[in-house]
Amino acid sequence: MSKAVLLVNLGSPDSPKVGDVRRYLNEFLMDGRVIDVPWPLRRLLVGYILINRPKESAHAYSTVWTKEGSPLIVSSKHVQKLLQAKLSVPVELAMRYQNPSIPAAVKNLAAQGITEVLLIPLFPHFAMSSFETAVVRVQEVAAQLAPQMKVTVQPPYYADPDYLDALVASASPQLNDGYDHLLFSFHGIPERHLYKSDPTGCNCLRVSSCCEMASPAHATCYRAQCFKTVAGFVQRAGIPAEKYSVAFQSRLGNDPWLKPYTDFELQILPKRGVKKLLVICPAFVSDCLETIEEIGQRGRDTFLESGGQECALIPCMNEHPRWIDTLKNMSERFLQGTA
Repeated sequence: MSKAVLLVNLGSPDSPKVGDVRRYLNEFLMDGRVIDVPWPLRRLLVGYILINRPKESAHAYSTVWTKEGSPLIVSSKHVQKLLQAKLSVPVELAMRYQNPSIPAAVKNLAAQGITEVLLIPLFPHFAMSSFETAVVRVQEVAAQLAPQMKVTVQPPYYADPDYLDALVASASPQLNDGYDHLLFSFHGIPERHLYKSDPTGCNCLRVSSCCEMASPAHATCYRAQCFKTVAGFVQRAGIPAEKYSVAFQSRLGNDPWLKPYTDFELQILPKRGVKKLLVICPAFVSDCLETIEEIGQRGRDTFLESGGQECALIPCMNEHPRWIDTLKNMSERFLQGTA
């Protein structure tokens, strides 16, 4: 049996041009696991969003674009190359939306005679709008284009010791510089996504302390997994409870999303005496628009305008050696048959 590893991240427009951004947003927002309403209503909502959002987003992308391209794509390709150097089997890279595409990756693996693939979603936490949609799409494409190919999925690794150690190691330079407060900013999701992902139907956001209580719902509960990551991080980094907090960013629309909201917290923290703020975004393994522009630029401005003195974004793990070793360990467990 010939094996390989497939890394899948979210994706990015092919360029910061309005047309490319519109195509990307259309594919992303028309995913029924992102905007989870019936197709006709989703088409209507997305059509409305695409009136103005592509131009606004294109401007935002232009502020983070590099000579090599999208930061997320560039970093992901570097990770692929570094991991490939550590493994004896092919390492392929794909994006859930746009390019490099999942169909192209599956075709390339099939052409090499690959019959078993370890899919590593580059999302540490389970969410239907990230982890689940990537897994389902790869499975659908593999069933269609390479039915002989078995897809083994790396489960969410939000509490994996290797991941947590890599996260702390990559953040250590900024932590060692000193700070008043550390804000963990996770990508937000609508509250209804938690309800839909709760197999018990009676835990997530339905009882107090739902994330602290032991429950089978936690296997697919994004919020509980985020808090688990924070707990593991602060324990390893020795951060006292009064020096950190958790918030959720990047909400879309008017429905309730996970709270508290990062942009609100950036206004409130200076009023609580926080002058030097660090922000880390553990839901992202590669820096992208949501980290560099939303937090590193607009978020910093919000904090400073609200009375803060210094706000710094802790970079994502990107190509940190400990992160590459984490991916290597996941891959080797699969290759050894212990995944």
